[in-house]
Amino acid sequence: MDLRSYILKRLFLSIFVLLGLSIVIFIIARVVPGDPARMSLGPRAPQYAVEELRQEMNLDKPLPAQYYYWVKGVVVGDLGKSLTTKRAVTDDVKEFLPATLELALIAAIFVVVFSIIFGTLAARYRNKWVDTVIRVMAYTGVAVPAFVLAVLFLLLFGYIWPVIPVLGRLSPEILPPPTITGLITVDSLITGNLSAFWDALKHLILPALALAMGPLFQEARIVRSAMTDNMSKDYLAAAVGYGIPNSIIMRKYLLKPSLIPAVSVMGLDIASLMGNAFLVEVIFNWPGISRYGMEAMLRKDLNAISAVIIVFGVIFVIVNIIVDLIVAYLDPRIRLGGKV
Repeated sequence: MDLRSYILKRLFLSIFVLLGLSIVIFIIARVVPGDPARMSLGPRAPQYAVEELRQEMNLDKPLPAQYYYWVKGVVVGDLGKSLTTKRAVTDDVKEFLPATLELALIAAIFVVVFSIIFGTLAARYRNKWVDTVIRVMAYTGVAVPAFVLAVLFLLLFGYIWPVIPVLGRLSPEILPPPTITGLITVDSLITGNLSAFWDALKHLILPALALAMGPLFQEARIVRSAMTDNMSKDYLAAAVGYGIPNSIIMRKYLLKPSLIPAVSVMGLDIASLMGNAFLVEVIFNWPGISRYGMEAMLRKDLNAISAVIIVFGVIFVIVNIIVDLIVAYLDPRIRLGGKV
């Protein structure tokens, strides 16, 4: 199986994943107690107004018909109207998704870069003080929830030692760049607004670190464990015997195969960053889609809830396809179905 066939196979299977996800979303949204129309209009709204809203939302139709109209709308990009913001859900997603996406991307960079660095250092200096320090940091980073770290960062860098901005995406005195992608850092670079880029990047550091700490150290432990196991393999002993420098052995012959298990878990962790960001967004006053989704759940806003879960599901599928391709590159046996 060549790479093109492998990609097409993964895309084909992803269609069924999204179809199953749509069914689960629809069922969960309908079995949650409470009438969305009544909750939207309030307890004092007249019954005729509630019935009109139910008809508008197709809630008066049988469940199969409701699912048909809902999927039809999703396919054409019509996600309905939010009962919370009174706007089209599509507009809400366009407004709030870039903020969370930007936050998750920076957190993902932290996860990928520092997990490999810490894991490699711990494996290279295993059972020494460097390894001990990194392992203690890893236990702490995995055990402490992201929102606790967010509160600590807010107190430390917002009040005790205010050297970096802690709230929002931009400082009030900075003029935001024109919206092109919705990612302020990218839009700032496109328009040449370096002051906005630097300010937006500083605002991203603390929430991204709080969000990345758990996955970062979890992947570092996996990288260390895999590298430690691979150090006892015969091909490494042969490489040492041939006199290949240690730096090349570590980078080319040891790190690459050791990344395979880490990348597989790393993909799931990176995809889950967006869903796990809601408390971090609340603490840092970050106008993201995770915070928007949590508010929609509290108000039983069916259209908004469904849209947020669909967006997260699509992101999971995309990230997992990318991870599969990376793993297939690192280990061709996976791409070739073990026929090597």
